[in-house]
Amino acid sequence: MPDFIQALLNNNRDLTVIMSYVSNQLFITIKNTAITMSRKIKKVAVLGSGVMGSGIAAHFANAGLEVLLLDIVPFNLTDEQKKDQAMRNSLVNKAFTAAVKAKKLNGFYDTKYASRITTGNFDDDFEKISDCDWIIEVVIERLDIKKQVFEKVDKFRKAGSLVTSNTSGIPIHLMIDGRSDDFVKHFCGTHFFNPPRYLRLLEIIPTPKTDQAVIDFLMEFGDKNLGKQTVLCKDTPAFIANRVGVYAMAKVFQLTPELGLTIEEVDKLTGPLIGRPKTGTFRLGDLVGHDTSAKVIMGIKENCPNDEQASTFKVLPYFQHLLDNKWYGNKSKKGFYRTERSAEGRKVFALDLETLEYVEKRKVRLDSIGAAKNLDKLADRVRLMYKHEDKGGQLVRQSLTGLFSYVSNRIPEISDDLYSIDHALRAGFAWDVGPFEYWDMIGVEEGVKQAEAAGLPIGDWVKDFIAAGHTSFYKSENGKTLFYHIGSKSYQPVPGADEFILLDNYRTKTPVFKNSGLTAHDLGDGVMGLEFHTKMNAIGGEILEGINRSIEIAEQEGWKGVVIGNNAPNFSVGANIAMIGMLAFQQEWDELNFAVQAFQNTTMRCRYSAIPVVAATQGFTFGGGCETAMHCDKVMAAAETYIGLVEAGVGLVPAGGGTKELALRMSDKFGVGDVHIPSLIETFKAIATATVATSAKQAYQHNLLRAGVDEVVMNTSRNIAEAKKAVLEMADGYTQPIQRNDILALGRTGLGALYTAASSLEFGKYASAHDVKVAKKTAFILCGGDLSAPTKVTEQYLLDLEREAFLSLLGEQKTLERIQHMLQFNKPLRN
Repeated sequence: MPDFIQALLNNNRDLTVIMSYVSNQLFITIKNTAITMSRKIKKVAVLGSGVMGSGIAAHFANAGLEVLLLDIVPFNLTDEQKKDQAMRNSLVNKAFTAAVKAKKLNGFYDTKYASRITTGNFDDDFEKISDCDWIIEVVIERLDIKKQVFEKVDKFRKAGSLVTSNTSGIPIHLMIDGRSDDFVKHFCGTHFFNPPRYLRLLEIIPTPKTDQAVIDFLMEFGDKNLGKQTVLCKDTPAFIANRVGVYAMAKVFQLTPELGLTIEEVDKLTGPLIGRPKTGTFRLGDLVGHDTSAKVIMGIKENCPNDEQASTFKVLPYFQHLLDNKWYGNKSKKGFYRTERSAEGRKVFALDLETLEYVEKRKVRLDSIGAAKNLDKLADRVRLMYKHEDKGGQLVRQSLTGLFSYVSNRIPEISDDLYSIDHALRAGFAWDVGPFEYWDMIGVEEGVKQAEAAGLPIGDWVKDFIAAGHTSFYKSENGKTLFYHIGSKSYQPVPGADEFILLDNYRTKTPVFKNSGLTAHDLGDGVMGLEFHTKMNAIGGEILEGINRSIEIAEQEGWKGVVIGNNAPNFSVGANIAMIGMLAFQQEWDELNFAVQAFQNTTMRCRYSAIPVVAATQGFTFGGGCETAMHCDKVMAAAETYIGLVEAGVGLVPAGGGTKELALRMSDKFGVGDVHIPSLIETFKAIATATVATSAKQAYQHNLLRAGVDEVVMNTSRNIAEAKKAVLEMADGYTQPIQRNDILALGRTGLGALYTAASSLEFGKYASAHDVKVAKKTAFILCGGDLSAPTKVTEQYLLDLEREAFLSLLGEQKTLERIQHMLQFNKPLRN
């Protein structure tokens, strides 16, 4: 029985009162759902083209929307220049061009999507917002300027259009003074994080006058259409993520000199070791910008007088030194770190917090780090670090204990629910776990004990929680994540989580199959989920065995189908090259032949099983991981899937069926009378240069995803659930495919063109002699070998060519050197 009905019954309410309440709530829900479903967003206006504005515009374009990007006319134009439209749009066009040409962290899934954006200026083009469905303001963080912009928006917008602000901290309710009723009820804060494409958090901050249907729509649209973790926030200073994340950063800044740590040590301690980004804390500060961090820190201090820890914030001497010198971090090329480049190479220098001088970056040696880095599981590392008594352990213990105290006192100030705080920190600051999840790892009682010993206050609700006999803020039941709901003092499912599949929730169940590299979970409804759990999900013999055995069980026991996917950052980095390299150095040719054949047989098993097999990919999907996905009936690829056949980087060819599969897909696209050579060369170049698609959308161009078959899922967290849906849709009436024998191979006709292309790369010094040797092996497979004329061949014929080329390259010294270099330095060697 729902808690609210039980509460009414406990208070002796009449049944008619209860039924009246229920029907009223149902009516409101249906009404809001209808409004949410009927609203369509086709065109968005982005007001402000700075780094955030142009990034947000790019991401709306990624989502398939038409975008109007506007900014001011530059102030410094001459009278003559004011007559020139190009000069009037120069500010917005410069920002737009920079976004399109960005080499690092490009905001577009594919730069061709830039064509969806039209630019203009506030003076000449503002009335064009009248046909926009959503208008988002991204101008300078000054309330007076924002209000001026919104006054103009109110004049030109169409009734019912959404209006939002991307402010990172200005109170949302202050922006609606003097605005029309229709504006006010359609107005909300929508805080994206930088860079908008890559950071998954979207904070939704309504005012008391925002229509509930607007809130519901933005929460859903942000999730499904923009791929964001949407978090509903209260209109409090810095909202949720910055309020807690900046506190955590400031706490580490404070503890570093107190404990006598260097910034290099702290960045090691607060990086992947404890489930945070590899930037650590100080490098993250350089990335964010210290001028920005200082404003947020002091803004929280000034605007939150009742914040028991923020009130103690102060600008430390070393931080003031950076501000005084305008060393703001990456934007000024100096901050806590700086880099020098010379003919001898690149040197990194770090700021010594005692002398305030730059010193060459120092190696980090702490007993706690040495002990923790050998532990695979994050929870084990965090617990070890928390208990360790060296200064590294003290930093982790004191910073996490401060965090526990801080978040316990922010409820209900910034959020009514603890899961919202965890979601915000995970998505906005790229933490692997949120504050309350860290607390569960340490133990709630232990965290309270440490906080009290340090004189830090703990929220009363936590003490009540412990007194009631509870020991963790989260638990899993029947494949669902439950959180402790403070209001009802009971565990409830995380809202919306039933639309996601989190494999951690299935670990209490007996797996269908398990070995050292793979676990087969029962995902319900007759669908089996195969999860890799080797390092970086590299594919070795244990995973191959697991895939084959799981498909066999599914076929024999009447399962509807199989999903291959995981919740890790990366689907798979490819085959286990350490094992391949070891066998090659030992010249175990029979073993190698068996291993390659086993890989090929497994990918073909995925393609030709009696039940549908669907892959759910995200992150790195390289080499053998790409080949596995390519052989599934369907791929549900998260938009942030970086996929490619990268074997050329270690002097090899794709031999798990990848080269064969691209030859097959290329053949399927050949039409009668087509000139085949151009598409052959494009396919060849993609393999020979180890091209990686930088998004799932871009993967279609390289034939790594199939138009009309494979699909892109904007929200990474949804890809396994969407893959399960795909299995269920395919299961009824599924027909087992048969192997192909009609692949058109061009033989010598194609070989001549590809050999010429490979040789020209060497002649132009774009490729080494060994690169060309590898490329010619690739060409030989794609063309079906030395055929005298175009001929139709079988899949097995091409697989045999793959395996032969792969083994012959493993006999080359330069390939072995490339493998060794990759294993040692995690970088390709060009030899």
